[in-house]
Amino acid sequence: MPVTSSHSDASVHVHFDRLLKLAKIYPPIPTAVVAPESAHALGGALLGADHTLITPILIGDTTKIAAAAEEIGRSIDGYEILHCTDHDEAAALGVATVREGRAKCLMKGQLHTSQLLSACMKREIGLRTGRRLSHVFVLDVPGQDELLLVSDGAINILPDLETKTDITQNAIDLALAVGIETPKVGIMSAVETVSDAFPATQDAVALARMADEGVLTGGLVEGPFAMDNAVNVEAARIKGKHGPVAGNVNVFIMPNIEAGNMVVKSLTFLAGAQTGGLVIGAACPIILTSRADDDQARLASCILAALFQQSQCR
Repeated sequence: MPVTSSHSDASVHVHFDRLLKLAKIYPPIPTAVVAPESAHALGGALLGADHTLITPILIGDTTKIAAAAEEIGRSIDGYEILHCTDHDEAAALGVATVREGRAKCLMKGQLHTSQLLSACMKREIGLRTGRRLSHVFVLDVPGQDELLLVSDGAINILPDLETKTDITQNAIDLALAVGIETPKVGIMSAVETVSDAFPATQDAVALARMADEGVLTGGLVEGPFAMDNAVNVEAARIKGKHGPVAGNVNVFIMPNIEAGNMVVKSLTFLAGAQTGGLVIGAACPIILTSRADDDQARLASCILAALFQQSQCR
């Protein structure tokens, strides 16, 4: 089944179709699916299982899970189900399955994002690492020669420089996992010149320096860029932006959550992009889907989780 968007023809999403074929080579990842108590939440997990990307461990109210299965006409016989009626408890149980080694990935179902992430961030019993958690959208935009990554459009509201450092490294790591050999990272702002009025431009200079000094690794990091000179070589030339990243950005580090979210939704609903997303920086990848996501977006996120987890095992 091709990975499609409801806003455009399936044949145009060649990049996710390629990634699906690649991800299916690897064994499915045991995945704790927290509160799969709606048709979309359960259906997305089962679709990932159908494509041998994940092996779901269903954690939640068994009555609601069974009702969701009936609604979509699917059997859940053979799947491990851990009964839990409280969403906070279900999130904690999902985290515990990862800590115990029974699961290698978390997937958000029909619960609030804050509930799942709160369980992940507990100091003694969570999934903390030395890095901040951040969300990375991966977009297959019709007509683009490669995937585009945007971060952070879902978790970090107004990140400071320290947080942006982790956001940038997390995005580079995912870009490498999906096969982008040399991620070209643009630190984004409304303008491309350094200005005290736009703190994001100053962050861009600092992050580019960190890449030069080896603090950030795996990608080419430059900035600041405005959107035009990030994606168009001629616009970059006119505005005096040179180098291998100018006009060729494929990893966009946004100044705040609002900018990231709006760019992704604009590309999704106006340009027919197929999107997937993943939270990076915890002890395991976290599939953090929106209630508005269709099954194909959930499948795309499962693909990302499978490839990222495999990259961590190398």
